[in-house]
Amino acid sequence: MPHTAQAPTPPPSEGRAAHPDHLGHVIFITASAAMGGFLFGYDSSVINGAVEAIRDRYDIGSGTLAQVIAIALIGCAIGAATAGRIADRIGRIRCMQISAVLFAVSAVGSALPFALWDLALWRIIGGFAIGMASVIGPAYIAEVAPAAYRGRLGSFQQAAIVIGIAISQLVNYGILQLADGDQRGEIGGLEAWQWMLGVMVVPALLYGMLSFAIPESPRFLISVGRIDRAKEVLAEVEGHGIDLDHRVAEIDRAMRGEHKSTFKDLLVAGGRFKLLPIVWVGIGLSVFQQLVGINVAFYYSSTLWQSVGIDPSSSFFYSFTTSIVNIIGTVIAMVLVDRVGRKPLALVGSVGMAIALSFEAWAFSADLVDGKLPETQGVVALVAAHVFVLFFALSWGVVVWVFLGEMFPNRIRAAALGVAASAQWIANWAITASFPSLADWNLSGTYVIYTVFAVLSIPFVLRYVKETKGKALEEMG
Repeated sequence: MPHTAQAPTPPPSEGRAAHPDHLGHVIFITASAAMGGFLFGYDSSVINGAVEAIRDRYDIGSGTLAQVIAIALIGCAIGAATAGRIADRIGRIRCMQISAVLFAVSAVGSALPFALWDLALWRIIGGFAIGMASVIGPAYIAEVAPAAYRGRLGSFQQAAIVIGIAISQLVNYGILQLADGDQRGEIGGLEAWQWMLGVMVVPALLYGMLSFAIPESPRFLISVGRIDRAKEVLAEVEGHGIDLDHRVAEIDRAMRGEHKSTFKDLLVAGGRFKLLPIVWVGIGLSVFQQLVGINVAFYYSSTLWQSVGIDPSSSFFYSFTTSIVNIIGTVIAMVLVDRVGRKPLALVGSVGMAIALSFEAWAFSADLVDGKLPETQGVVALVAAHVFVLFFALSWGVVVWVFLGEMFPNRIRAAALGVAASAQWIANWAITASFPSLADWNLSGTYVIYTVFAVLSIPFVLRYVKETKGKALEEMG
């Protein structure tokens, strides 16, 4: 997510816009698969509540702390890069079950670490599960959703991610209250931050159980020759009135005709290591999405507010309200993206983020009085932080993934998406790993840097990004 973004998947064979006989069943299947997105959002954000406690427990500096927080992104990158191949070999459902097990193991291990090194190891394992979930959820939903409902059902994944972020902050806030506002306060023999990380075992187990209640993807079943079972699943999700033999043949024909794009396809003809311009645009979108500092709001917001004098309980509450704003912005984007277009939303978001970030930079430039920001600057910082998240969520948080799913020509789409997603994980890691040290250096200056990237994204979108609204994927050149 990252802002935690999920990797989109090119739609499978279109089929007919069939209306399923049991839409409720299809929604259940989709929602179950989207639980991976919920865990993606939850795990990405839950560490926010434990940052200061981990710093205090292990007596570490900002640089080491940042590596422990950011190291999960290494697992994310590996999980995302390998999930597709694993799913093609053992199936989508088995991948979900592996991811659920890894989530659960990571939750227990992170809650009961022996030392800092194994806490980092459990975070890498959890990151691997996040990476898998970020790919498998959207892929599975795209493959089982009837064409008439694919867009709306596909949005379940992004909705689940932002809900997971919000719930993690709410749970963290509740645990902190039980510990009398102390992140290291004891509850049942464990410190509060350990409970925060351990509670994720509950949704992980739920995800695992739900994976046993939903069918395998028809595309995978056909690919391994289980035609009769594929027909049963197609009848479940697309209705019993369709010609099942025709649909199976259609899906099989589409899979055989798919071009397996490689990195070589992304290079300019005759040029060594010179990427096509459209690939650079995709990389630019991915990188700008992260360099505005959005993940600071989800990984470090509690730490940020405490550093300017807000008490831990209030800082956790503000982290929760920020995540609610994130949900609202995401819903706005989902409503508007097909109405006003992708490019206008991106531009509005860039302008809004730049203004909000500049106000944050101004607020944090004030000298602390008794360890706190002056009242005016404190209010401005809180309001600006929420406005920043709102403008990000209603624009770049959703629009970038829509662009990346649509902007590339068919022959390079899969490989180009892989490169763009990798660039996003790298940029995400850079922001996550650098924030604690940058904040120690100059918190206001750090937000000036984020502001500059938000401003630079405006001419980038105006000059290089083309609108994709209303265009068929085959029109992209």
